[in-house]
Amino acid sequence: MSETKDTQHPKVEIAVKNFGPIAEANIDLRPLTVFVGPSNTGKTYFATLVYALHGVFNGLSHSGLLSPLADRVMNILKELLTDLTTPKEEIQEILDKLDIDERPFKMSDLPEEISQKLGAIIKGTDFFREELGDELQNCFNLNSISELMRLTGKQRNETTVLLRTSEGNQEYLNISMGVSESEVNLNNLTSLDTSSYNDMILLPNEWSASGRLLDNRVSIRSFSCPAEHKRYYLPSARSGIMQSHRIIASSLVKQATQAGAKRSSQFPTMSGVTADFMEKIILYEGNTEFEFDEEMKSLAETLESDVLAGQILLRPTPSGYPDFYYRPQGIEDDIHLSQTSSMVSELASLVLFLRSLVHPGDTLIIDEPEAHLHPGAQADMAVVLARLVRVGVRVIITTHSDWLLQEISNLTLEGLLEDETDQSPSWLLPEEVGVWHFQKDEPVKEIPFEPREGISPEDYEDVAEGLYNRSVNLQQRFEKKKGESERESA
Repeated sequence: MSETKDTQHPKVEIAVKNFGPIAEANIDLRPLTVFVGPSNTGKTYFATLVYALHGVFNGLSHSGLLSPLADRVMNILKELLTDLTTPKEEIQEILDKLDIDERPFKMSDLPEEISQKLGAIIKGTDFFREELGDELQNCFNLNSISELMRLTGKQRNETTVLLRTSEGNQEYLNISMGVSESEVNLNNLTSLDTSSYNDMILLPNEWSASGRLLDNRVSIRSFSCPAEHKRYYLPSARSGIMQSHRIIASSLVKQATQAGAKRSSQFPTMSGVTADFMEKIILYEGNTEFEFDEEMKSLAETLESDVLAGQILLRPTPSGYPDFYYRPQGIEDDIHLSQTSSMVSELASLVLFLRSLVHPGDTLIIDEPEAHLHPGAQADMAVVLARLVRVGVRVIITTHSDWLLQEISNLTLEGLLEDETDQSPSWLLPEEVGVWHFQKDEPVKEIPFEPREGISPEDYEDVAEGLYNRSVNLQQRFEKKKGESERESA
């Protein structure tokens, strides 16, 4: 069996209580995480929370947690090293270590005074509290952070969010957040315990700097943070956006977020999730500056050939903004995206993102990937999602599609057949898939995978049973009426 691409995702656990429409949820993100359930139960709300946390904590991985603090950390390091009480030989030894990429440069390599000072900065909560509050307000398009609090009757209940990230037995981040009427309160933020903290900073090929000692002055010439695992969100409104993106200027997109509204209150606002998506489409340039990941390009081509039966084309315009067209297979004429079917405009953004934006290690969130798709195409979409998992992308979706869930079940069962092989691997393993059932006023529950039954939400079964019983009842009444009519005629 083909192996998964060697991309390590940290374990991410998020628990919420009284968060928007969600009464209670405790969810750990898998390589493929699926949110199902009736409308207005919090599926998109939780997906947006993941997007916001990912943005604040830079990919929710241990190497990215300090990226927002990089400048402050290096400035303090420079200041402390310049202190004349530090022996010159010790300063030079530290600067020499900064130039070595072959082995880790750890916090324990620093003098105790410097290590403690940097630790106090990194573990401080003010920076993250402000960033988190702003990002939540922006992503959810809130006038006040208190709007996150769940209403029961006329009362707002206390809202809490817990976030924990770890790899193996090592915990890297553990925060508890409370939402009050006016702000986000970080009741606890622990980035590392003391022992592991000393081994965390400046890892080879992740953090690098170089410096030299000039008389009693320290010059730090450069500093680079680890490559950030990025986040992408395809909102449910993507089809309409793809058809009308040219009328939106990138400056207006910036003004339309909560952050932009603070500068100019005359503009109506939209969620940061939608604005981020629109900006990526408006500024889309395609793969022009570097050779993109071949597996991701192959996935985009598969989506075009197997589902769209045609190509998505990019053309520049005199205004500088891109324009998109669809070329059906076997036809030389191109069709403007605004004139194509809803299926084409629905999937065009996913093709573009896979072609030039999404990398292995990134997180891709898709609201209702089955929207406007025929049942057969919904099953094909499940295969695309599984192949994304195989190349190392973390995928989160919301869905109402029984067809999509059935094919995910099939792919998971395929993953248990170890003797099977695939030229384009699309199998899944049970531990790679998490399906979570959202219901109104009830805790979110995981739906386990069963080899015989697959993944089957109870409310889907209730609907199917209700439709079947209604059909049988109507048929019986029809046959009875038909028999009575025949007897009267006789």
